[in-house]
Formats: sequence, structure tokens, C-alpha cells
Amino acid sequence: MKKSVTVFAPATVANISCGFDIMGFALKGAGDVVTVSVSDGPAGDEIILKGRYAGSVPAGRSRNSAGASADAMLAALGRKEMNIQITLEKNLPVGSGMGSSAAGAAASVYALNSLLGSPFDTKELIPFAMEGERAACGTAHADNVAPSLLGGFVLIRSYDPLDIITVKIPEGIQCVVIHPHIEVKTSDARRVLRKDFPLSTVTRQSANTAALMTGLLTGDFDLVGRSMNDLLAEPRRTQLIPGFHSAKKAALEAGAIGCGISGSGPSVFALCTGNVSSEAVGSAMQKAFLAAGLSSDLIISPLMAPGASLINAEINDIQ
Repeated sequence: MKKSVTVFAPATVANISCGFDIMGFALKGAGDVVTVSVSDGPAGDEIILKGRYAGSVPAGRSRNSAGASADAMLAALGRKEMNIQITLEKNLPVGSGMGSSAAGAAASVYALNSLLGSPFDTKELIPFAMEGERAACGTAHADNVAPSLLGGFVLIRSYDPLDIITVKIPEGIQCVVIHPHIEVKTSDARRVLRKDFPLSTVTRQSANTAALMTGLLTGDFDLVGRSMNDLLAEPRRTQLIPGFHSAKKAALEAGAIGCGISGSGPSVFALCTGNVSSEAVGSAMQKAFLAAGLSSDLIISPLMAPGASLINAEINDIQ
């Protein structure tokens, strides 16, 4: 049996403008690292926190996405009393809109699954990771944990029953993500949303969502850009992101096919085709945020990035 397993799980972009809570994709290079080890002593109530943003997340297992997701998996296996130690290297800022809590949850269940000899396939880990999201932000959504585990672009057709669809997107499109240095709590971003919408608005949003998927699947990037029009969340959430409108305008003027809020924000993403400089788009967006008084970080990633992956595993003869 493995004694210790270390896993990397990537940051993600969710919603993709018009796909609220049902779409997401992985980002290359940025993410959290979790190590799950067999413990010689009793199972601890706290996890070990490391990394740049370790001070931003709770150490209590039940309140941390990495701990809560692992505990949900152990409960499902009837192994709640198994003694494990979880170490979370928190490299993603909390409240960034890049799936910070999802990355920790995804890495945790992927590592624990490997530690136990892979009783579940990767897609079967999603409900456990969703419980980590519930602990972190109060809502068990899958649009971040699913792409963080599976990689690439993911569509959630249904939550009850859970129906996850992986979507292969043609090459030739990149994502630029700008993370302005402010925090937007997911709970606050959900609080500002309306609870009901006119049927005409829902119809237009549904049309945009269907057209976005059609454009991505067929490589019709002009259609993708026309479809990235969020009528539900973006109009309310922009109030939480100083400089958003200027950054979006800058991205489109620099050649991006579309731009929107990443997840619940404040990160903003733009999609670019091969004939447009992603670096130029990112620079223009960062300048717009700087004019609004916000410094920022830049990530450039292909749209089809890898999901959770094993870094190393220490093996011994523990049964």
C-alpha cells in the first residue's frame, strides 16, 4: 500500500460568461498541492498548511475543502476512522475566482484515492470534492472541481442526478486570466445575484449558452465571442470588481474574442485565438486594472489543460 501520495490540482475558470454553475475549464501551471499520508497516530482534527496563502484557509479538517472532501470519501468507504494526515500547500489566493477551494478539494480526493489503491475512477471523485466546496463556501457546485479533477473543458448537464460531460475543444484558442489583488468571497458574489429573472432573459441566456457550446465544438470563434454575453451574474457582480469594464474593453480592443468574470470574481478571463497575442491582451487588461488602482497577476493557458496529477508516491508494506 502507498504510505504517502502527493498530487497537484489546477486552478480553473468557471461559468464562461453565460454558463453559470454549469461550465468550467482547467488552467495550466497554477494550482494547489496536497499530500495525504498514512498516520502512525490518531486521525487529527487539523490539516498541515503550507504555501503562500496558508494563512487564508482554516486548518480544521471539517472547514477546509481538502479535509472535508477527504472525510466525505472515507465516510463513503466506511473508513471514517482511518488515520491519515493531510498537508495542503496553498498556492492559490482565496476569493480569487480561480477555484481555490476546488483545487484543494480535487487534489485531496485524488491523492486519497491513489493512497487507497484507486477504489474510484476520477469522475467518481467529483461528488466528494463537491462536499469540500460545500464546507468552504456553502454550496456544493461542480463547475470548478470537475475540470480541476478531469482537466480540459467540462459541462455539468445536471446536478440531480449528477451528469458531467467532458468536451473536446479544437486547438487554436488560449485563455488569459488576470487576477486583480482584491478578494471577492463566493458567498458575497452569490448574495448580490437576483433570485428570479424574466422568462425573456432566461431564453436569451439559454440561446447564448447553446451557441457558445456550438462555437467551441465547431471552432467558430466568432460565434463564441458573440455568445459570451452573461445576462444573469455579470451585471450584478461587476460592482464587486473595480476596473472590470475598462479591463473588458481593453481585452476586446486588443483582439480577444470574448471576456468575462472568472467564476465569482474578481479574476477576469479573456479568450484569444492563435492570430492574437495573448500577452498583448493580458498587458492591456493589467494596465486597465492598474488605472483603477489595482495591481494584478497574469496567467496564460491553453483551453485544454491537464487536470489533477500525481507528483509522487511513497510505497511501503502497510496493509
